[in-house]
Amino acid sequence: MYSDGLGALDLPDMMAAQSKLLYQLNKFNSDRVQTRKGSIAKTVREVCKVVQDVLKEVEVQEPRFISSLTETNGRYEGVEVISPTEFEVVLYLNQMGVFNFVDDGTIPGCAVLKLSDGRKRSMSLWVEFITASGYLSARKIRSRFQTLVAQACDKCSYRDIVKMVADTTEVKLRIRERLVVQITPAFRCGGIWPRSGAHWPIPHIPWPNPNLVAEVKTEGFDLLSKESIYMKDKQSAAEGDAWVISFKYAEDRLLYGGSRRKVLSLLKTLRDRHLDVPSQPILNYHMKTLTLYECEKHPREVEWDESCIGDRINGILLQMISCLQNRRCPHYFLPNLDLFKGKSTSAMDTAAKQAWRILRELLTNPRSLEKL
Repeated sequence: MYSDGLGALDLPDMMAAQSKLLYQLNKFNSDRVQTRKGSIAKTVREVCKVVQDVLKEVEVQEPRFISSLTETNGRYEGVEVISPTEFEVVLYLNQMGVFNFVDDGTIPGCAVLKLSDGRKRSMSLWVEFITASGYLSARKIRSRFQTLVAQACDKCSYRDIVKMVADTTEVKLRIRERLVVQITPAFRCGGIWPRSGAHWPIPHIPWPNPNLVAEVKTEGFDLLSKESIYMKDKQSAAEGDAWVISFKYAEDRLLYGGSRRKVLSLLKTLRDRHLDVPSQPILNYHMKTLTLYECEKHPREVEWDESCIGDRINGILLQMISCLQNRRCPHYFLPNLDLFKGKSTSAMDTAAKQAWRILRELLTNPRSLEKL
């Protein structure tokens, strides 16, 4: 057997170390990850009951805003967990009326919906939200929705515990003073793929396989009516008309298979316990994005085997530290979009220090997960 200067760490030792780590990871998963999942599931149920009640009132006043929040097998469809106290509920609107989808890169991560030439504005269900230039305005729809939700909060049966969050154009509710949920009007765009994501998948990388790529592209994307950090500095009306592109379903689809979802759950748990620093430079979404990049770096299924979970987590933490230090975390499908834009450099430094601390623990202490 050749010697590589590592000395005594031969194969049996490495196998023993790996099985120890696997035992630790499984214990961390059953103790910490499952506890986190259980407690978040409980909070999601509480949040969704309130949101459903508010949206029922909204629908009475304005039948175009129909709640698409549904519960199947105890799970709610259309809820995104941003952090243990922050949630987003996507409210899918009925499109009716023919719009062209335009993403010319003017605002990274955003697109506009423009009435097709020759189409009458009156043919659209959203006639009064279409601007003179024929754009369906995300801001106008959101502003109308915000007014309706404010009225609904006063009427609904949870009015004692739910309040609108002021000073924002977003539709945000605060529940029992400790939970915040954003309700975002959206359109589902299935069967098409945005031009700004046309470079994906990167050629010559064996992951994802062509069938999965086809499935993901057919899944399409969502257009959300919400503020983008890239619109903050701009005052022109066109920016207010723009919709934010979201690939939630495509991302979730890519993370099926192997231990990908387990890796992401472990990372989210580490994030909540150690990386939830002030002004939140690292959210669940950053973890998801970095996991997708790790899938590209390790394209073979065998690299997502249970026995490789430790390596994948270490790799993703290293990527995260590098992104924090370089002050840039590119969106997986839209690399021109920087997920760290607007984050404070001091918050990023704090998060990088914390991430180093976790990584050092994981690499040097075989029992580190008992403390983490």
